[in-house]
Amino acid sequence: MTPRRKIAIVLINLGGPDRPEAVEPFLFNLFNDPAIIRLPNPFRYLVAKLISRRRAPVAREIYSELGGGSPLVPLTEAQGRALEQALSGEMEARAFLAMRYWHPFAREAAAEIKAWGADEIVLLPLYPQYSTTTTESSFKDWMEAAKGEGLSGKPHVVCCYPSEPGFISSYVRLTTAAIEEAGGTDNLRVLFSAHGLPKKVVDGGDPYQRQVEQSCAAIAAGLDMPGLDWVTCYQSRVGPMEWIGPATDEEVRRAGKEGKKLVVVPVAFVSEHSETLVELDIEYRQLARDCGVPAYFRVAAVGTEPAFIDGLAKLVKDALRSEDVLCPEDAPGHICTAGRAIPQIS
Repeated sequence: MTPRRKIAIVLINLGGPDRPEAVEPFLFNLFNDPAIIRLPNPFRYLVAKLISRRRAPVAREIYSELGGGSPLVPLTEAQGRALEQALSGEMEARAFLAMRYWHPFAREAAAEIKAWGADEIVLLPLYPQYSTTTTESSFKDWMEAAKGEGLSGKPHVVCCYPSEPGFISSYVRLTTAAIEEAGGTDNLRVLFSAHGLPKKVVDGGDPYQRQVEQSCAAIAAGLDMPGLDWVTCYQSRVGPMEWIGPATDEEVRRAGKEGKKLVVVPVAFVSEHSETLVELDIEYRQLARDCGVPAYFRVAAVGTEPAFIDGLAKLVKDALRSEDVLCPEDAPGHICTAGRAIPQIS
């Protein structure tokens, strides 16, 4: 019997500090990324040092709400095991974690993949919507790590999946349950909340906002609730520059003024972490109380929802059949930008 080919699936995500002592170096790695602070060195290094030192005490307070560290890595590991199981009938697949700003880093994943002896590699970002600040930065990081470990051959690459049916149907199911818990659509607004970006990044051609809106529209259509009141908004803004909007906190305040119940959907997140468990669950929930919002319900991230995992498995299989970057986005005139980060693929 011919042995099955060994397929390494690189699950790409932001990462998070695993203990209080890791908060400041995690923040430094984040702000030292040229995709985040767009300055040449040594200026970027100095700015990253300054920001990470100043923000670390507040960030440690945030992570203290989560037991001192981020749950993102164990939750991603669970997604990896579920994905391996979904693919087990067709291939020998193993998931490896490549986090951008804290362990396990891409270089650690590359070393493990080389030691395992993978025949083919699939890069699978856990960012449904593509951005230069997340997906592209992580792809470049992976290519450097793979080169450093001497991994030969080009990877198969999934670019983005803002309207992937399994991703969308998972959020439809979870959001439907939350709306039912809220007592139905009367006097209710759904907030699709995504991580924000500086407006100048989007104005420079980043497709993230367009893809977030594509995801929101697909979920709203899947809910099939005529007259549903829903809004796309953006959270986690920092600094003095102009960010894309509307801001989630502003939408919470508006709902309070209008007496609207809220169901909040973390549309750009597939795992729970500080932006969902602290920002949405604690800070914005308290803001909602303070502003007089009658009821506040937060939809869980899709995590290991069976339809979502099945959707990821299909993306892996489709990517393995393709020599090009797998980019399902169907916007008119769209040009896949992932090739800038994956130079082997034309």
